[in-house]
Amino acid sequence: MSASPSSSSGRTWIYPRIIKGKLYQYRSAVSYFFLALLFAAPFLKLNGEQLILLNVLERKFVFFGIIFWPQDFYLFVLGLLTFIVFIVLFTVVFGRVFCGWACPQTIFLEMVFRKIENWIEGDYLKQKKLDESPLTWDKLYKKTLKHFIFFFISFFIANIFLAYIIGTAALITIITEPVSLHLSGFISISIFTILFYLVFSRMRELVCTVACPYGRLQGVLLDNKSIIVAYDYVRGEPRGKRVKDEENKVGDCIDCKLCVHVCPTGIDIRNGTQMECVNCTACIDACDMVMEKINRPLRLIGFKSEDEIKNSQPFKLSNRIYGYSAVLLVLMTVLTYLMLSRSDVKTTVLRASGTLYQLRDKEKTVTNLYNAELINKTSGDLKFEIVPDDQLAKIQYIQKEDQLSYGGQAKLTFFVIMPQQNIKKYKTEISFKLMSGGKVIDRFSTTFIAPPNE
Repeated sequence: MSASPSSSSGRTWIYPRIIKGKLYQYRSAVSYFFLALLFAAPFLKLNGEQLILLNVLERKFVFFGIIFWPQDFYLFVLGLLTFIVFIVLFTVVFGRVFCGWACPQTIFLEMVFRKIENWIEGDYLKQKKLDESPLTWDKLYKKTLKHFIFFFISFFIANIFLAYIIGTAALITIITEPVSLHLSGFISISIFTILFYLVFSRMRELVCTVACPYGRLQGVLLDNKSIIVAYDYVRGEPRGKRVKDEENKVGDCIDCKLCVHVCPTGIDIRNGTQMECVNCTACIDACDMVMEKINRPLRLIGFKSEDEIKNSQPFKLSNRIYGYSAVLLVLMTVLTYLMLSRSDVKTTVLRASGTLYQLRDKEKTVTNLYNAELINKTSGDLKFEIVPDDQLAKIQYIQKEDQLSYGGQAKLTFFVIMPQQNIKKYKTEISFKLMSGGKVIDRFSTTFIAPPNE
């Protein structure tokens, strides 16, 4: 890595060297998988719905074909909490590996924008030389071409990002119809395009080292048992050059600084655990290449814990890991139960306020008046019917609907009629089932009040 201060802000600009070792190849494969999933997800359908949709404007969220409406907000909160605990547990065990291998910021920067930059401007040395050189037609051409491609890719990413927010169909409508008809959509795409362009062309590693709160959280979560990308100082120190055919009196580290040259955040991994390290493993590939050339064991830099380096202790599960695992297991169990017991229709039934019961002397029956609200949480329209579990109970509608539109709701007002001779106590629980297409899609209950039959 070479670095030079920016003329405008005094910022040290990082020019990381790229070494395509085994871990880099593995990381590339993982990155391309996530990129394919990211770009394909808005266009894939499951149960008639977009694979992933986070429509905040319409308060509609879809995950793998399952729709969540505002009434399911508790599931969203519980799912988010479960994910946070998982990230905490993962960080306690493996450090910041997520940042280097799965974070969209790192994937786009290292596997897309950085490669385009190397293709146009050359390797890290040529890039630094080009930036420090006076403005020429060649420099103007390369910089213009690079930033044009950066901006075009940012525009493409902005459209994909918006597809997750408003849906693919709405995005295609915005793209195909005149701008004047969708001014807000055009402004949103423009803002996201500029934002992504600035992130990947200017901010870069500052997003990881300054803006991202996860990196700062890492310092609280890591301990001596966490497996992170670390330099084995016991084996590597003292540093020094090796002289052929002479007895080795120094450590394995020859102080070539190649691990520094490849770091995308500009740190020296040999200085110990640092917040800026995203565990991208570039330094591991670089060091392994050097160790192979000098016939020394690999992984002078590797996935190791402090206890493993200092005391040669193998990895063991700590009490913290057991604690976080127990919390995660409880949250996942509760979330799974709530998901499996979640009904397709949210039904709320309340006895009409200000009413008790009515006696119908001619029919020798008792009636209670109820208001019901039904909300459709499925991916299509529903035709429904409310059926009492008690065969002696009957329903008489005042306001009736039997159709629930997609994402819509229906309000009903009805009497429940019971034979007076069957009333044994003042307050009785009565239950109903909601039928659609011959199947029970929800069950609900309420109380029925009446004077006991004596």
